Amino acid sequence: MEYQDYYKILGLERDATPDQIKQAYRKLARKYHPDVSKETDAEKRFK
Repeated sequence: MEYQDYYKILGLERDATPDQIKQAYRKLARKYHPDVSKETDAEKRFK
């Protein structure tokens, strides 16, 4: 499996607080959630 930098995916620095991580995750989850997003590949990206 290829290494993924989750901080980079979330747009965060490595010294981010747990609250910042949670906020960034939820923001991306809402952006790509298939029930909310209008993008055609939203379901694939959400998984």
